[in-house]
Amino acid sequence: MEIIGIIILALLVNNVVLAQFLGICPFLGVSQKVSTSLGMGAAVIFVMALANLVTYLIQFFILVPLHIEFMQTITFIFIIAFLVQVVEIILKKAAPALYQALGIYLPLITTNCAVLGIAILAVQKNYSLVESVVYASAIAAGFTLALILMAGIREQMENTGYPAGMKGFPMSLIIAGLLSLAFMGFAGLV
Repeated sequence: MEIIGIIILALLVNNVVLAQFLGICPFLGVSQKVSTSLGMGAAVIFVMALANLVTYLIQFFILVPLHIEFMQTITFIFIIAFLVQVVEIILKKAAPALYQALGIYLPLITTNCAVLGIAILAVQKNYSLVESVVYASAIAAGFTLALILMAGIREQMENTGYPAGMKGFPMSLIIAGLLSLAFMGFAGLV
């Protein structure tokens, strides 16, 4: 039952973009089309779950026993960058079609602050390994949900039209604010 609570909290109540304001750059930058949002979301889910798995192991089997927890942030940054590069190389060799589909999004994930933020938050919340990976996966799914919702609304707005002064970034911020308000309604859920 605790895992279900973690999933609901991470996916809806504490959405990484709309409640915690992590990952805003890719949220605003990649959310012009639903198809690109799906690709970015899939890549984020994969990398965030993998990064959380590895950072958890590094934290509790290397940093804590050596009493160098102060190196957590820089270590996690290097681990995330390394993992993204390794995943990119493996995909290029093993699954060229998947690499073509996700290739452009993988380098963007290296600079996504949500990946680092969630790895640090999972450690701070004292989650177990399984809870940490579930938390990261649910957070990434919430990121994907917000990204797809934003892209769908932006596509619809382009089709229906709106004032010229609101085109681009201003309308994106208004949509993001309204989505954030809508997701606040889930606060009493858990």
